[in-house]
Amino acid sequence: MDLTLSPEELRFRDEIRAWLDQNHPGPAPQDTEQNFDFRLAWQRTLHEAGYAGIAWPREYGGRGATLVEQAIFNEEMVRARAPAPANILGLIMGGPVVMAHGTDDQKRRFLARILSGDELWCQGFSEPDAGSDLASVRTRAERAEGGWRISGQKVWTSYAHRAKWCMLLARSSDGARYRNLTYFICDMRQDGVTVRPLRQITGESEFNEIFFDGAFVPDENVIGSVDDGWNIALATLMFERPGLGAASALAIRLQLGELAGLIRQNGLDDDASVRRRFARLVVETETIRLNGYRGLARAGEGVPGPEGSIVKIQWASLNQAMTELAFDVQGGAALESDSTWAYRLLRARANSIEGGTSEIQRNILAERVLQLPRLR
Repeated sequence: MDLTLSPEELRFRDEIRAWLDQNHPGPAPQDTEQNFDFRLAWQRTLHEAGYAGIAWPREYGGRGATLVEQAIFNEEMVRARAPAPANILGLIMGGPVVMAHGTDDQKRRFLARILSGDELWCQGFSEPDAGSDLASVRTRAERAEGGWRISGQKVWTSYAHRAKWCMLLARSSDGARYRNLTYFICDMRQDGVTVRPLRQITGESEFNEIFFDGAFVPDENVIGSVDDGWNIALATLMFERPGLGAASALAIRLQLGELAGLIRQNGLDDDASVRRRFARLVVETETIRLNGYRGLARAGEGVPGPEGSIVKIQWASLNQAMTELAFDVQGGAALESDSTWAYRLLRARANSIEGGTSEIQRNILAERVLQLPRLR
């Protein structure tokens, strides 16, 4: 494929770059909650300028940009070290799944408020006994007058304590596996929903566990058909990946620049082992970028394909390897509590788990790309 940007794409890149130069919000606070509020204010700035949800169709408040333009935008955000918008799950998953599978009423109800950040979204998929095996969720949805009553538990739910709506997958019948789940949009601000923060190894609490005790979801908040939630959930996860490769590669490339300085600072720039490990990281970063653009070229319009799992696996393993090298280069200094690289090393442990474990991603590639026999 031709990776050269067209004149229109170059103009778009320059437009974004110039706007970020003039409107960059400055350094983000370190405190988790202050950081979230900072990113929420930044999202409103992006929205006012027409840069929130730029790949969304114009009729839903977006810019109607292509997936390549979305990737360019993501790259320029990373290049400028600008913060991600706060309502990221609503922008990259919630909104797209409502546009693809929601009713006209649902589109009118939810989409504008996702873009503006007025209503924040979280994702209720993983459970204590069904993290990677999403089809085995035990949270139950029981029929009630005008809707459903939800009972069960979700875990590893990012920013659930700030969210208004939850993309919720629950067991709605005792039918066959993959045909007994329904996809709900659940109001988090009601009786019957309890959110408890989970303290991570980094000291942050961006993840939460959620307990549902008869929480109500009206029929109009079912996305797609009853018992067809598995297909909607797969579409949600696919929406997460467009543009991930290019932006992730650039983010890692920027950190590799920091790592190169660290290597020189510690007098290891002539160490053969360190040089080999660093060179491998540089090469793998470029393969992520190229695979990301290849996925965009194949996606075209609509729901992206399963090839995005390649980039997810590569990014997780590469980021972990990079932080491990930085840790080895620093030696004992890496253990200092205020070490940036110590934080990155600890946070990178989650990369091969969050967004679908690397094992699950490999199964997706085996079954849906290589057409190998199903695991079960």
